[in-house]
Amino acid sequence: MTASSQQTARVDQPVPDTALTVGQVADALGVTVRTLHHYDEVGLLVPSERTTAGYRLYTAPDLQRLATIVTYRRLGLSLDEVGELLRGEGTVTEHLRRQRDAVSARIDELHDLVDAIDRALEREMTDQPATTEELKELFGDGFSEEYAAEAEERWGDSEAWRQSRSRTKRYTKADWEAVKAEQQAVTTGFVEAMRAGLAPTSPEAMDVAESHRRHIHDRFYELDHRFHRGLADMYIADPRFTRTYDDVEPGLAAYVRAAIHANADRHGAPPLD
Repeated sequence: MTASSQQTARVDQPVPDTALTVGQVADALGVTVRTLHHYDEVGLLVPSERTTAGYRLYTAPDLQRLATIVTYRRLGLSLDEVGELLRGEGTVTEHLRRQRDAVSARIDELHDLVDAIDRALEREMTDQPATTEELKELFGDGFSEEYAAEAEERWGDSEAWRQSRSRTKRYTKADWEAVKAEQQAVTTGFVEAMRAGLAPTSPEAMDVAESHRRHIHDRFYELDHRFHRGLADMYIADPRFTRTYDDVEPGLAAYVRAAIHANADRHGAPPLD
């Protein structure tokens, strides 16, 4: 399936009165034939008609449904989420109102992000470390002074904690933005591997696990594969860490742990005592 950024159906065009073949739909509305075939296979958009030779034919209601699918996909919804919305049916007006609300929320979010970036640029010019308020603005619910205090109490005497404090105390907001982008890229990699049905022991999942380790190793403290195992175990042992991952994708915390352990095995790291 192609990425949603490639699904650029021109939904402002008038819908033809006659049925179109899959190739005609692809040419007219800017989606790919492969995408249309996939939507048919998963039951998201099954063409209403067939030629005598068995070829797909898309009617006007089919094209309206396709426009709805493409809009939802451009808003970042997964195919499963789009399917749930479509199974709930409702009128075209109801769908459009939901889409408008989602787009409006995204616009407000992007405006706030632009303001935050402008402030970060101002601070970057003077190379000032990020403030607590800026970190909260950047990481939202992912930043907690309570968690930070608890972490210091638990690990404050460790070499890893000292390394992390030494490195991060010099980080500017631009540095933290890069950290957040790297974290999101790793999480997305885990989610995509999991949604694709890849086992945690697959090379793809283990490669993401290695990226996870390298991110921590490069940004915070030295982290070998054996220590990485212990960190992965904490994602399951501590419900707060588990919830952080599972709120992104149900079952993701266990998947991440398994992938990290598999990657440690791949690199010959012994189990923790």
